[in-house]
Amino acid sequence: MDDDEKRYPEFRLRLPNGEYARGRVLSEKGMNGSAKFLILSGSPVRKETLPGTGQYATAQREALMADGAIRESQRWPGYLETTRDVECNSPSAAASVVVGRGSDALSEWRTEEDFPLVDYLGRSWRLPRKAWLVRGSNVSGRDLVKRLWVPEGWVTLAATHLPPVAEDEPTKSVLRRYVQEGYDATASYSQKQAMADELHYFLTQMRTGDTLCTISDGRLYVGEILGRAEQTESEGALSNLRRRAEWRPVGIPYDELPEALQQKLSAQHDVVDLTSVLSLIEGLGRTDEELVKEAVERDPTEEIPAITARREPELPTPTDKLAEELLVHQTDWLHEVRDLLADERQLVFYGPPGTGKTYLALKLAEFFGGGPEQVKLVQFHPSYAYEDFFEGFRPQEDPQTREVAFRLTAGPLRELADLASREGSRHIPHFLVIDEINRANLAKVFGELYFLLEYRNKSVRLTYSGDDFALPPNLFVIGTMNTADRSIALVDAAMRRRFAFVELSPRTEPTRGLLRRWLAKQGKDAEPADLLDALNSRVDEPDFRIGPSYLMKKGVYRDGGLERTWRTKILPLLEEHHYGEGVDVEKRYGLAVLRESLG
Repeated sequence: MDDDEKRYPEFRLRLPNGEYARGRVLSEKGMNGSAKFLILSGSPVRKETLPGTGQYATAQREALMADGAIRESQRWPGYLETTRDVECNSPSAAASVVVGRGSDALSEWRTEEDFPLVDYLGRSWRLPRKAWLVRGSNVSGRDLVKRLWVPEGWVTLAATHLPPVAEDEPTKSVLRRYVQEGYDATASYSQKQAMADELHYFLTQMRTGDTLCTISDGRLYVGEILGRAEQTESEGALSNLRRRAEWRPVGIPYDELPEALQQKLSAQHDVVDLTSVLSLIEGLGRTDEELVKEAVERDPTEEIPAITARREPELPTPTDKLAEELLVHQTDWLHEVRDLLADERQLVFYGPPGTGKTYLALKLAEFFGGGPEQVKLVQFHPSYAYEDFFEGFRPQEDPQTREVAFRLTAGPLRELADLASREGSRHIPHFLVIDEINRANLAKVFGELYFLLEYRNKSVRLTYSGDDFALPPNLFVIGTMNTADRSIALVDAAMRRRFAFVELSPRTEPTRGLLRRWLAKQGKDAEPADLLDALNSRVDEPDFRIGPSYLMKKGVYRDGGLERTWRTKILPLLEEHHYGEGVDVEKRYGLAVLRESLG
């Protein structure tokens, strides 16, 4: 076995027929600086070259076929096959030869255990400075933060059974071998996976000058990495891996930390990448004035990331103009809705059909979010599931190969959460409007996200991707709920606790006088409003009263429009309500009867 075979495992790339091409990484570099790659003899090769394949890959395929290195396969009809090992300039070039198209070779070439090629290559580009959480307050029951890290200037990992690591900056694949060797009998598969990730962070990804965080006794301590990683024997084997560090002597109470930072700190790992909240960490313990003074001394034109990052999302104050536009009876009612959203961040408009729930939800979301770009609408229904709403595996067609495969796909909530949490957008309110929120099985749709609706400062491990996820502080949810359908009118206590509920009903404002205000604004006669009030006075159950939206359409005010709407929209609703009761709906709710009652 040569050195390359010892250093790298065999990689496989799956073709549309379900078979695998096989290959190995070579230590020699290709023309573009990437490691060369060897396609092994007897590997299947796609016959056709698809549009969009690079000229070099196309020419190489043609040359290999002319040379006899690739020929018709006897084992796989309709495919070609390599007759000898084929050396390529890079893993990408090798993948293009095999599949006849461009590809993401670093993720498509995988080991038999399904680890991607990227895990076996050297370190990639990284940000100049990063931030890390390393836990040390409970290492085999001992608080090393107070005992060792802060007083003596260290940050450590136990690495109790880790064999001596020979490489200076080992790749993740190398660390997996070390972990397998040292922890084979003492850790589960998932524990070994997590340990390899954490060791890769500590030994390879961390750099001198990076920011450190740790938690002890309900306080966050902040420090800086001063040196390279060392492996040594330690007392009780509690700190065999260590780096020199300098810590601030005083910690910051956990409850005083920004919510976005608390979310990242709640991830259940011993080493966590906190780079996305580095600006928040840099601003801890310092006022805006101190940060501005420091920035002015350094560069007065420089933006101050710590101040930008700590800005809280603010909802605009509703105006009299907005109340007039929405035909709301009082601006104070809009102020109350704003306050509920600011406090709860989740709100449901509920009431009978036709009360303007969805319209109002969208208009308010656009006003509070600053425009339609920050608003996403979702319609729930009985077959809606977690995979549709958040993330799941869905069939998708490759635009180049036209092949269909199941791929992990983000749903509307994940997309909006990612948009809201982008740097520079974290202070801008984003809104998810869920129409007919109670038509779906909410526990099934929300899954573990139900927890996050109540505990916004926490994160959870996602079911499919395995990512640690938290709802951004600037993500708000407005739902609408139709109470007329008895099968969906009730919601469980868990939802009641997580959402504020605001009634939109013909018996209360702003819905009660909405039609009358709209008619006055349009310069129309008030008779439709009088008729609707008379109708609803005869409906005993509030959830089945008729909303004004049915009579706020242009078609109602054409010749015969009111009679047509009454006959085809309103009376059928009441027929369904009184089904089986023997009520003559026309005699009780018909236009002629109501007009007669009004004189």
